[in-house]
Amino acid sequence: MTGTGDRSRPRTALPALCATQITSWGIVYYAFPVLNPQITAATGWPPGATIGAFSAALLISAVVGIRVGRILDQHGPRTVMTHGSVIGTISLAVVAAAPNLAVFTVGWLLAGLAMASTFYQSAFAALTRWWAPNHVRALTVVTLAGGLASTVFAIITAALADRLSWRATYLVLAAVLALVTIPAHALALKAPWPTPPPIPAHVHSSPEAVVRSRPFWMLHCPDPLRPRHGLPDHRLVPLLLERGYTTTQAAWALGLGGAGQTLGRTLYAALARHTGATTRTPAQRGNLSGPAACQRMPHLGVLGRLNLSGVYSKAWMTVSRMARRPAQSWLSMTEGRRWCGC
Repeated sequence: MTGTGDRSRPRTALPALCATQITSWGIVYYAFPVLNPQITAATGWPPGATIGAFSAALLISAVVGIRVGRILDQHGPRTVMTHGSVIGTISLAVVAAAPNLAVFTVGWLLAGLAMASTFYQSAFAALTRWWAPNHVRALTVVTLAGGLASTVFAIITAALADRLSWRATYLVLAAVLALVTIPAHALALKAPWPTPPPIPAHVHSSPEAVVRSRPFWMLHCPDPLRPRHGLPDHRLVPLLLERGYTTTQAAWALGLGGAGQTLGRTLYAALARHTGATTRTPAQRGNLSGPAACQRMPHLGVLGRLNLSGVYSKAWMTVSRMARRPAQSWLSMTEGRRWCGC
């Protein structure tokens, strides 16, 4: 354990969370875009229905995340993230064994619970509490590692799918998820959970007032438009398959987007040193028009367009997260049992 004052920092937590973020995102999130064309071809289920089941998981993750935040704020990340890993393993087994679309959807709803418990939100909350007030560096390390999730697991998933059915592939991935994330969360997150930091004296607004404020809405209103600037993950592989690429090539393209995420987040560090939030936020938002324009350029390779999209969009996502953090951290400190502080 390391730390300053009364705040202990578990030595193993940061590398463990890097490994589990790569594995959790890579298997629970990024494997689906690679496997979905094979799923629909083998089962005859409509692509819109399978994507809808996956989207429902994301919605469940957002809703359940509030409750997960309350539990984590009170008891720490170990129980939440370990149980989330167990649920994630079970959910993928249900998806793999699903005899019909209804059971397939139930499996993804369970996966939504796992997403809420194991993705960035819980990891950020743990690192923020353990590493404060120097938590930004730890958060940066985790996001840099997490950016490689698609680079690693899209390619692994495609390699498995070339040799196995989609059901067997999901079972193998579920086993990997269990072997990596369950022991990592159970063993590396055992450090004492620090008490919340005191509320800053200059803070007077309630969480409800923050949510109603103009800066909050100005920051969050562009969020629904962001996917239109790049190429959503679930559409990339089918698009490339329609254009004659193989599944392996499409997976490599998706993985290249992950490399772009890491590059974009790395560039953000240099950007943050030389600009303020009010300057870099609109600048990054404007840069997203580059990948969007490239989608119409027939002579610019698909991989080049994807890499641009990864760099620009993920840099913007980092800017957005960093810009939100003061308000979100305040919400966590003041209403930790009512709001998810991640």
